[in-house]
Amino acid sequence: MLAYLNGNYLPLDEARISPMDRGFLFGDGAYEVIPVYSRRPFRLQQHLERLERTLAALQLANPLSKEQWAEVVQRLVDDHGSEDQGVYLQVTRGAAPVRDQAFPRPAVPPTVFAYADRLPTPSAELLATGGTALTAEDFRWLRCDLKTVSLVANVLLRQLSAAAGCTETILLRDGLVMEGSASNVLVVQDGVILAPPKSNLILPGVTYDVVLELATANGIPTQVRPVAEAELRSADEVWVTSSTKEVLPITRIDDAPVADGRPGPLAARMNALYQDFKNQVMRRADA
Repeated sequence: MLAYLNGNYLPLDEARISPMDRGFLFGDGAYEVIPVYSRRPFRLQQHLERLERTLAALQLANPLSKEQWAEVVQRLVDDHGSEDQGVYLQVTRGAAPVRDQAFPRPAVPPTVFAYADRLPTPSAELLATGGTALTAEDFRWLRCDLKTVSLVANVLLRQLSAAAGCTETILLRDGLVMEGSASNVLVVQDGVILAPPKSNLILPGVTYDVVLELATANGIPTQVRPVAEAELRSADEVWVTSSTKEVLPITRIDDAPVADGRPGPLAARMNALYQDFKNQVMRRADA
């Protein structure tokens, strides 16, 4: 696979960074993942704007313009063999001569890395049975809206569900539903989709946006508001959403069934709407 590293294209297994890179030493950097359908990047500008917001919050200058990023993404997409891909972008503060938490003075060049890989999506079997989840207290920092490479808390939280053979870990904070360790969480009560509001405690998901847009366009009621843990546990349906999970129903939480323990009718409808949107919009135009 081809990779982009600091202005050069080279085989991924030949890409090298300094052990003094601040991304390696401190997790001091930002990343973004752009889904690609039929070799068309989906909502590229929205993803690049999210990367820009994270970099600005980290006081790290964006090393490439949107046009340059678009060129990098397209070059990697064109080189890869898959029709559907995920393009990973990462920017760190670079390699400084001394290990010190403070920003390097003078500043050093950032490390800019990108590569493309196959985009996995839920199998038909998983969609038919639904995924499983466990809950955990959200012990991450207070800027979860930033897509930084400092992901060890997410790693530990995701590992809880992986070790239990579950699909995802649903994060709770002060009695409220936040998100999954690597997804957004939506709850259905009485035919209404309940969506935790975007805040500094939740990553603003692009798939989350698409689902709410599709619901509004198709007359499905939604409420963007805080969702209580009790509402999660008494829900008619629970979904997790992301570019790789798409709209995945969760049918068991903490080994207890969600409603009757089967994917609900609104999940089936939303999946149909999402797949139609993917085929009619994501694959055919600059969405």
